[in-house]
Amino acid sequence: MKRKMKVLLVDDEEEFVKTLAERLEMRDLGSDTVYDGEGALSYVENQEPDVMVLDLKMPGIDGMEVLRKVKKAYPNIEVIMLTGHGTKKDEEEARRLGIFDYMEKPVDIDSLVKRMKDAFRRKLDKYTAAATFAEAGEVDEAKKIYDEK
Repeated sequence: MKRKMKVLLVDDEEEFVKTLAERLEMRDLGSDTVYDGEGALSYVENQEPDVMVLDLKMPGIDGMEVLRKVKKAYPNIEVIMLTGHGTKKDEEEARRLGIFDYMEKPVDIDSLVKRMKDAFRRKLDKYTAAATFAEAGEVDEAKKIYDEK
């Protein structure tokens, strides 16, 4: 059975995120959307996405704080930071916190889809490696792989 990628789009610009979700759907990539950091954290607590496309600048809890909390509690969620207002310093901080990629708006949809698939592939490779060690009885090694950032 082929597992579909579970994607969460987080952006306070509702029209942008709805349009992005529609364009992903046209490429057979379903996604869920939330419009602020609080919504993102609540979503992740209830259902862990494989890939999160996260806006940097949002009112309330901004993308950087969401990233910090998500990577601490759910290190296996791959995060792509997508921003129209980021600085080099923001990018460096996001990379230090463990993002998969940092992309700027306006984003080329095909480039974004490729990076989302790359992020999902990396997550699946990690699961496969961890499962292999677990099946061999090397639970500590499996846990170490699974918990890697």
